Parts: sequence; structure tokens; C-alpha cells
Amino acid sequence: MKFTLSWLKHHLDTQATLDEILDALTDLGLEVEGVENPAAKLGAFTIGKVHKAEKHPDADKLRVCIVQTDEGESQIICGAPNAREGITVVVAKPGTYVPGIDTTISVGKIRGIESHGMMCSEREMEMSDEHDGIIELPSGEVGQSFADWLAENRPEKVDPVIEIAITPNRPDALGVEGVARDLAARGLGTLIPREVNPVPAAFAAPLTVTIDEDTLDGCPLFAGRLIRGVKNGPSPQWLQDALRAIGLRPISFLVDVTNFFTYDRNRPLHVFDADKVKGNLRVHRARGGETLVALDDKEYTLQAGQMVISDDEGPESIAGIMGGAATGCTEETVNVFVESAYWDPIQIAYTGRALKINSDARYRFERGVDPAFTPIGLEHAVRMIVDHAGGEASELIVAGAVRDTDRAYRLDTKRVESLVGMEIPDAEQRATLEALGFRLEGDMAHVPSWRPDVQGEADLVEEVARVASLTKLQGVPMSRATPGVPEPVLTPMQRRESMARRTMAALGYNECVTYSFIDQAAAELFGGGGDATKLENPISSEMSHMRPSPLPALLQAAARNQARGFADLALFEVGPAFHGGEPEEQNQVAVGLLVGHTGPRDVHGTRRGVDTFDAKADIEAVLAAIGAPAKVQIRRDAPGWFHPGRSGAICLGPKNVLGVFGEVHPKVLAALDVKGPAVAFTVDLAAIPFPKAKSASRGAMELSDLQAVERDFAFVLDANVEALDVVNAAAGADKALIEEVRVFDEFHGPKAEAQMGEGKKSLAITVRLQPKVKTLTEEEIEAVGKKVIEKVARATGGTLRG
Repeated sequence: MKFTLSWLKHHLDTQATLDEILDALTDLGLEVEGVENPAAKLGAFTIGKVHKAEKHPDADKLRVCIVQTDEGESQIICGAPNAREGITVVVAKPGTYVPGIDTTISVGKIRGIESHGMMCSEREMEMSDEHDGIIELPSGEVGQSFADWLAENRPEKVDPVIEIAITPNRPDALGVEGVARDLAARGLGTLIPREVNPVPAAFAAPLTVTIDEDTLDGCPLFAGRLIRGVKNGPSPQWLQDALRAIGLRPISFLVDVTNFFTYDRNRPLHVFDADKVKGNLRVHRARGGETLVALDDKEYTLQAGQMVISDDEGPESIAGIMGGAATGCTEETVNVFVESAYWDPIQIAYTGRALKINSDARYRFERGVDPAFTPIGLEHAVRMIVDHAGGEASELIVAGAVRDTDRAYRLDTKRVESLVGMEIPDAEQRATLEALGFRLEGDMAHVPSWRPDVQGEADLVEEVARVASLTKLQGVPMSRATPGVPEPVLTPMQRRESMARRTMAALGYNECVTYSFIDQAAAELFGGGGDATKLENPISSEMSHMRPSPLPALLQAAARNQARGFADLALFEVGPAFHGGEPEEQNQVAVGLLVGHTGPRDVHGTRRGVDTFDAKADIEAVLAAIGAPAKVQIRRDAPGWFHPGRSGAICLGPKNVLGVFGEVHPKVLAALDVKGPAVAFTVDLAAIPFPKAKSASRGAMELSDLQAVERDFAFVLDANVEALDVVNAAAGADKALIEEVRVFDEFHGPKAEAQMGEGKKSLAITVRLQPKVKTLTEEEIEAVGKKVIEKVARATGGTLRG
């Protein structure tokens, strides 16, 4: 949307500067996309007076002029035929850029005589194409800025052109009057009312207009007046200048009038040459197949259902989009029919897109024009035509009626302040809406007909807010619900999930995000697949059940990667596992999967297949990171999808299982087409006790300054005794002093049985004692050693090896 500053001031009485207007437009939501200010490029040109002009001694067509400027007298060589003594001229001093010749003036010699500047023509200053001679000004003081002189005497030459972006919800701003209304509401001036004095009817119209019944939804109103005896020709200079400034080419007065009201009041019009209209006009829907040559000299084939204006012989205009060439106005036109109609935006958009026609009329009608202004806009146009082109007008011809757009919404001033976030007095809110054209009755605001975008109370808030300016908002810290340090945003479980993810990623695992649905066969391998977790409306047959664990999905992902040549994988997922159909029958788990080998092949032979102890090390790292107790029990009762002899469960007591780890059962790998070895672990994030004491910081690290003592013990045990039983028994000998128990050797097999007896083995452990109060004496160390031997013997039946 383009308009000039003087055009804006035709509707807005203001003393605001151009910069103030530009800032206000953008702040109001009418973003300024560009400004063409002719005065800016003319700012360096000044007015001078020629005191003396003599013929150049070496050139017949050149004159040596002595010009009085604000810097004194300057000698300027000029070749213009009108350069003479006594005229007032426009001077470009050395250092001035002249846009018309794309040159910066400098001191130079012309045929041996120095020239200190230039006297300019209009074309050299890009004011017009005039270049027969230099500019002769009828007035002006020496040294005066030429831009200032133009602003006083020929303001159209320095009229800034403003271009704004129009959002689809602001069709009223497609008219200069609508832009002026917004600025007046902001307080940058007063809106100038433009009342119309209708032209009295001089005769009855000889033609009629009808709207077909099935077209009333697309054209509820069609109005027009016939004008006889007009004299078409060039438009007044002010109208030509206004149209040229916004990029439109003046054609003839009758055509320019329609373009003017399209931009001035967002009221597209059309003028028919009445002598070329055969019979009466009818607004109807096309049957399909009719052709029409439009004003752009292109032929269009109408589709069935598209709205068209026809006379008795056929289509004359594509309704609301473009008129026909056959009834277009020319310089010979003397009788015209001026049309002003309201067209449904959606139907105009469909037709315009189907025919691929882009016109100013379509652009405005498909966004919405003011239906109530339809007959008023017609009267404005008729008055302008009669005043400038003469003629007499018929009575008003109307088909249909103005569409009722009256609607009202409640203005809750307190609610407005709450939503906007700043104090706006009640009177100011009401004054804002009234300045924008709303009619207030109590607390009900009636929406003006030119604002189709206002559809509720929230839109009233927006109008008040944008006029009040959201740039005035001041940041205010939100009040705290409770005094002191605020509660953390993340819940303890969310922090635990995040830490599990970070830890597994740091261990080299790649995170997967899989569906919570799997097929029944895979679910049954992991203890699921029952009716409680069956979906009533699955996405596909492969997603029929809620997963009992993320592990089957990870194994399926591993199989797909192996099929594509990626054999060594480390995958993990943190997500829900489902054991029933109720919300409480699901839990958050962290699952890790290792498949293949520990690394690439190398000459040192360090590559090996992953094993149970890789999974055990990783699950212990995850448990430690999320705050699990350091002292736990490891039992053999892992689920059936793990290898029975190469797996374990990490527990706190017999019932609280924190996690399981081990080698995936070969039957499971075969069923899911995974090539082993494959080990995995699962951590139940909810099973780990949360700390009872809440603290914003970590507890102090406890370090002892006393030297630790280690003692080694070797026990003769039955071959079926588990090492864990020995470790747990030894650790329980003195929980205060014993910090760690480790297995460092195992002697079993035929040689061991030959020395220790059939069915026996030897297990060696290291017990680390860490005193905290005082250094241990030899007697105290021996006493702890005896307790270790007694505990192990009682728990396992083992004896100290001699």
C-alpha cells in the first residue's frame, strides 16, 4: 500500500514530522516497508543568482557565468541556452552528487577556464524529463536550500512516498483514510471528515440492474448512476501527480477517478461507457464457457458459478475483478455508468485464482471492503466526475441492499489492563475505540462496518493495546507464590530421567526414540502381549500392543542396523514400560543395549565381544549417577528374556528390584533376528528411593585423614557357593570399618579338587578397612579379621585356606 504524505494530510490534519508518522505507523501494526523522500537527494542543492554571463572565448555555445552563492561569487561554465544575467538558478557546488547524471561535481577546466560548480536542469535533478535549459526560479533567496524552496512553492516535487505492509486482517488500511484514522487515534493529528454533497438527480435512468436469486450471496448490493454529457480527457495535475507517485499511470480522468477512490477510500469502482452497454445490466453466475476480453486485453473463459455482469448481449465485466474492454471508457466517451457494488470476499478470491487475474479491485474485495460505504462511495465518485468533467447525473439505481454488519462486544476495561499489562484509564480506552470508529453504548462497543476483522472481545483488547503502544510496557518481575528460594521447575523424576540420559550418552550409547507400541509376538517374548495392553484401534498390525519394555524396540532397531552393515551398536532409550491398561500400571525405565564387539579390530587383539560384565559396569554407573545406594544386593533371578546363567538383578532387599542386566537370551535374539552377542540392562527409575532430606546443594564430601588397611583372605568353599555370598558375608562383619570387599582370585577345577577335595574351590578376597576416628591397632585389625572369617563360615560353610 503506497501513498504520499500530502495525500495522507488530505485526511489528517497534523503537524507531525515524517519520522514521527513513520514510527507511529509501524508501532500501530502498519509496518513501513519503504520511504521515497525526494527532498533527501536534493538537500545539497542551493539557490544562486547569475550576476554576469559572457560568451566563452573558445566555445560559441558556452557561457562563463559569475553566480552569487552562499559562499560568495563562483565562476561556473554553462552550456544552457537560457543561461543569462539576472536569473535565479539552482546550484550544485563542488562535492555535490547530481543523481540525473550520476556524477559528483568537482572543480574542473572547460576549454581552459575553471568551473566551480554547475547550474542544473530538472532532468539532471530527476525532477522531470525537462532538459532544454537550466531551472529558472521565479523567487528564492541566495543560499536558500532548493528542497525548502520546493516545499514552499512546488510541494508535489518533494512529496515523500510511504509504503506500508498490510496484514490480511486490516483491509480498512488499504485506503489512505483508514491509515489516517489510525494515526488520529494515536494522537498525531485530527481526522478530517470528508462529507459528500450528492449530485441532484436530473433524469430517470434508462437502464435497470438486477441480481439473480442465486447470486445474492455473492453480491448483496449493486448501485450505480448514469452521467450524461461528460467530457473525458487528462486528469487534473494533482490527480496525475498522486497516481504517478504511487506507481500508477494516469490514463484518462474517468479511469483515474476509479483508481483514486480505490486507494483513497478502499472503494473499488468501475465506469462503463454507457453508449456501449446494450440494454440492461444483470449480475449473475456464469454457465461456463463464456468468453470476455478484459481491460488488460486478454481473453478469459469463465467457469460455471463465477459471478459476471452482463448486458442484454452477453458478459461485460468479471464481477469485482476486472471490467471488459468492450465497454471501457475512451476519450470519445460522453455518457458513463458508474458502478459501486459489494462482492463476497471468498467468491472473489476463488474467481481471481481460477482466472489468474491480479488487480487492485480483486486485492481489496477478497480482503473485505466497507459494505456500508458502497452507495456513499458512489456519490463521492459521481460528485468528482460532474465537478471536473461536467454532465448531469441520473437517479440512483440500486439492486439488493446493504449487508447488515452490526455487532457489539463488551468492553471490560479492567480485563484490558490485565491482559495488556499496563494501566490504561477507562476514559482513554473508550476514547481510543471511538476514535477508531466504534460506537459505545454503555460497556458495549459496536464495531464499525469497515472492520470485518473485529470478531470478539479479544479484538477490542488488541485495538486498545496497539493504539496505547506496547512499547510503553515496562518489565515487572513476577511475584513469587511463596517466599524464599522458589521450587525447582523440574520434578525429581524429571531430573532423574535427564541424568540417566546424560550418563548413558557419556558412556557412548546413542539415544533412540521408538514407538510405545509393538507387535504381539515381540511383546510376548518380554512378558507382555496380553489383553490388558492390547490396543482397540492400532495404527498397524505391527503396533497392536503397548510395550512391556523399550528393549524389544531397541533389539528391532539393532536388527535393522545389522541388516545395513552396522554390526557394533550401543543404543539406549528412556521411556515408559506398560504392564496393564491403567495409568498406574506403567513405569519409567532406562534401557541400554550393547551388540557386537567392544571396538574395531587391531593388531593388539583388544577387540572382544561384549559380555555381561560390560552391562553390569554400565548399569552400576547409571545407578550411581541417579543417586542409588552404593550398597546393593545382586541376585540371579533376572527375567526370562535374559540368559539364566549370565544375568543378574540389582536389589535393595528381596522385593525392591532397581534393575536387571545380563546377556539377552539366545531364543530372543533368534526371534528378533539379532546376531549376537548382545547384552542389555534395564533400570527402574521409580524404584530407587528419593532422598528424604531436600537440599539445594550436595552434601559435604567425607574424607578420612587416617590410613586405610587391607587384608586378604582365601576361603575353601563348595564349588556351588556364589562369590557374592562371600562378599556380602564379609562386608557384614563390621559395617562401620569395612569400606569395600573385592574378589581378586578364584582357584577351581581338577587341580583345585586334587588339593582341597572333590567339589571344592578356593576364593580369595580383599577387605579394605577405613578408620574414621583413630588409627587401628594390630589387635583391632585382628579382631575384625576374625569376624570376617566367622561371618563367611556361617554364611557359606567355608573355611580359611591354610
